Amino acid sequence: MTGENIIELEKISVYQHENLILANVSLTIRSGEFLYLIGKTGSGKSSLLKTIYAELPVRIGSATVAGFDLRKLRKKEVPFLRRKLGIVFQDFQLLMDRSVNENLYFVMRSTGWKDKRQMQKRLLEVLAKVNLGNKGSKMPHQLSGGEQQRVAIARALVNDPEVILADEPTGNLDPESSEGIISLLMDISKTGRAVIMATHNYTFFDKYPALTLICENGRVIPH
Repeated sequence: MTGENIIELEKISVYQHENLILANVSLTIRSGEFLYLIGKTGSGKSSLLKTIYAELPVRIGSATVAGFDLRKLRKKEVPFLRRKLGIVFQDFQLLMDRSVNENLYFVMRSTGWKDKRQMQKRLLEVLAKVNLGNKGSKMPHQLSGGEQQRVAIARALVNDPEVILADEPTGNLDPESSEGIISLLMDISKTGRAVIMATHNYTFFDKYPALTLICENGRVIPH
């Protein structure tokens, strides 16, 4: 079930410093839509995601993400944009010195949560959603790679984002764990969130088909 446009990029160019990475990118994603962004390492997938979450500036073209105009976005507004986005990385980026629960509480506190009862309720909700309801007291090193990535997805869901950006989320996982992560991200898109998954792993496309764009030769084109 897809809804309103949540990301609209119109003829944007993506730069890393002064280097042009991608040119003339146009892309529209609606809430509830799942998109694969594929391409070789270095083809610009991560740079495009960084542009969407305002790590890289939009200098050419127009770009709207979750109601924010990226051309006009001020630095102090970036945290408000990012609250509407959940970002999942290849290397999990968990805090290894604290438990699963404390990883999630850390994100909540840093994004303005105060009410302890509400925080605990949300914690239980997101852990249940990623099938880790009984793992909250574990330390990250006690979990498998697939479980650590599920914690990262739970963390991305904490603030009920409109968009999930997953940058090579299965890159460090075995095939079975990878399939579980793709299935989970597909389920999340069905709850009305837009999900963009950057990947160079094409093995699951037959089983989990979705809209696919390819980054190659400085362009983003339908696959």
